[in-house]
Amino acid sequence: MKIQQLRHATMLIDIKGNRILVDPMLSNAGTVAAIPGVANNSANPLVNLSVDPLALTNIDAIMVTHTHLDHFDNAAIELLPHSCLLFGQPADEARILKAGFTNVHVIDKSYEWNGITITRTAGQHGTGRIGEKMGPVSGFVLESPGEPVLYIAGDTIWCQEVQDALEKYQPQVIVCFAGYAQFSSGDPITMTKEDILSVSKTLPTSKIIAVHLEAWNHCTLTRQELMEYSEENSLTEQVYIPHDGEWMTF
Repeated sequence: MKIQQLRHATMLIDIKGNRILVDPMLSNAGTVAAIPGVANNSANPLVNLSVDPLALTNIDAIMVTHTHLDHFDNAAIELLPHSCLLFGQPADEARILKAGFTNVHVIDKSYEWNGITITRTAGQHGTGRIGEKMGPVSGFVLESPGEPVLYIAGDTIWCQEVQDALEKYQPQVIVCFAGYAQFSSGDPITMTKEDILSVSKTLPTSKIIAVHLEAWNHCTLTRQELMEYSEENSLTEQVYIPHDGEWMTF
């Protein structure tokens, strides 16, 4: 299995010869309005995509954890082939179909595809009223013989649903959408550095890949800060923080 971190939550997974594009956000830097009321008022995305977006049209499937703009944007809708198989959560089916995609498979529980079992998991995109407004989000577990079990947690904080998924599926590779994303008020809506520590304590032998960093203006956790925290808590052998464009092999 190979994973390329492209930007934010956008990744390319190569498993069993299948190329899966996760959470495609393909806009050019500075072309999307900033989230208002936070310290960084720069327009989004904060950085350009690390590869030519046209290179991402040669894929076997698209996987969308949820359809917030920083995970499924207009540029992706315009560029990606609408006939490509797209996996998503049931709550987003109508919007994805309205966007013009014609080969949509929403996963309620699990689905077998090309020797890969894809299982949808739950999460919490924040707490209280903000969490409710953010709507349902999903993660996905990918299992295939001869490959490590991969868990993409999605846009979630540390919560019972994440702990349950870790304990049930025992993934060897865990992708955490970090960044400490936060609005002008309320609690974080994605994982903090302390949440990453909770994940590591639950499965101390698994590899944690921290993404969703330094690309959207309400994400306050930097790579450097997370790296220093990992060092302070003896996590450097477990937590990896890839640069945009970097390939990882498992």
